[in-house]
Amino acid sequence: MSAIITDQLRILTAKNFVASATSSFNSYYSFVGLTNASDYSSTWESNPPAPKDSFDQENDYWDTMIALKKIKASDVNQVVKKITWSSGTTYDMYRHDISITKTSKPSGATSLYSSNYYVVNSDYKVYICLQNGTDPENPEGRPSLDEPTFTDLEPKPAGDSGDGYIWKYLYTIKPTDVMKFDAIDFIPVPKNWTTSAENSEIVSNASLENNQIKIVTITNRGVGIGTANKIYTNVPIKGDGEGAKVTIVVNNDSEVETVTVSEGGSNYTYGTIDLLSGGVPTGTVIPTFDVIIPPKGGHGADIYRELGANSVLIFSRIENDIENPDFIIGNKIARIGIVENPESYNSTSLLNIDKASAVYALKLNGTGYETATFVPNSRFTQTISTGTTAVGRVISYDNNTGVLKYWQDKSLVGFNTNGSQNASPTYGINLNRFTSSVGTGGTTFINGTNLYIDTNFIGISTSINNRTYNLGQSFVNGISNPEVKKYSGNIIYVDNRPSITRSKSQKEDIKVILQF
Repeated sequence: MSAIITDQLRILTAKNFVASATSSFNSYYSFVGLTNASDYSSTWESNPPAPKDSFDQENDYWDTMIALKKIKASDVNQVVKKITWSSGTTYDMYRHDISITKTSKPSGATSLYSSNYYVVNSDYKVYICLQNGTDPENPEGRPSLDEPTFTDLEPKPAGDSGDGYIWKYLYTIKPTDVMKFDAIDFIPVPKNWTTSAENSEIVSNASLENNQIKIVTITNRGVGIGTANKIYTNVPIKGDGEGAKVTIVVNNDSEVETVTVSEGGSNYTYGTIDLLSGGVPTGTVIPTFDVIIPPKGGHGADIYRELGANSVLIFSRIENDIENPDFIIGNKIARIGIVENPESYNSTSLLNIDKASAVYALKLNGTGYETATFVPNSRFTQTISTGTTAVGRVISYDNNTGVLKYWQDKSLVGFNTNGSQNASPTYGINLNRFTSSVGTGGTTFINGTNLYIDTNFIGISTSINNRTYNLGQSFVNGISNPEVKKYSGNIIYVDNRPSITRSKSQKEDIKVILQF
């Protein structure tokens, strides 16, 4: 038994994901992490390994996570592949019958959505190609010479070159959407197509047209068709719809020169030209035509169905914010991802702040904290009681505030990145937490130096030399937990990347494409 999952299910899944990601009942975040990529692979920078999808690996994504950025409703959009108009290119045309047995021309695509049947022009206007110059002499179409720029609702040629193209204007991408959702290989489609006032004229026009036929192509011009140089009008298109008619022009050689839709009719799902009823002599070789059936509701009725919007782009902008410094500088990041419905630290409530730290932090004090050096990704320790040590890995250290950000993962207690375990890890098999309440034999000093956990410090900001520094996360007795509950929610996307080092002047635009 043969079966398929149709493209319409993929489009529906994309729509449903957008609805979920923009719902007030859910909370989606992008995240960055993994400062120590070289520990995982010596060739990471030239060839990052594919992410692994397992529960164990998901824990590692959390353990190496640095910070999260809230994904807002305005940051999520359905997208379609980008096909940029270029002079001299032969595009496919919209057809209702493209399949593995009737491929698109000239691309050879076996489905409509994999063919090149629409374009975006230099002004970010989007058009569907209804006719690409196809005729018996050019069965694969002709090069496009005139860039479409009009915004009329009725299909028409783009210029006077005679390239044979007929274009239908669909929409213009808004400047704000260009900034967020225009990507190398994708362009956005408008949100809320059928309900937005911006699209109402196009949608209303499609509704009034009600599946009008726009294009008929000639597949065989015929031979000996009645009187030469004659025009036949009101030739009916028969099918399950009604009212469609064409005008047929016979040339000097008694062949069909052109066929033009004069009345589009309505409600067609199939159609054929009735030459006999239209008074057109069939000749010694009967001419043949293809009646192109528009998408359900007509062109422009459902932009997602018409263009095959089965992908979603999620946008995040990561900036260095002095008021909320959750995203580290001076160290590397080599992983980005998306997590659905993470929870706030030590809570069952969904995380719902704009930016959130995913790391632990210590507020240090002591002689020389302003000049102290903590090498990124190196280990540091605290003796919390006799024979018991807490160990962490450095993410960043701020000499101005004395804030040391760090993570703790199972690599610190003997597990290797490949999952194997050392028999005798340096600091034992227990992953002890740093503490301001040490036991017998313990100390608040870090690395056995003069730097110690400032157990008197409480709050989210500190004032130094008449300047207030926001620390991004709240401290109690010199220790801060992450703002997000680790291992909560669902990590739904992970991308391993060559490492980049973040600097004070740096910002990153993250654009994640989810294809369904």
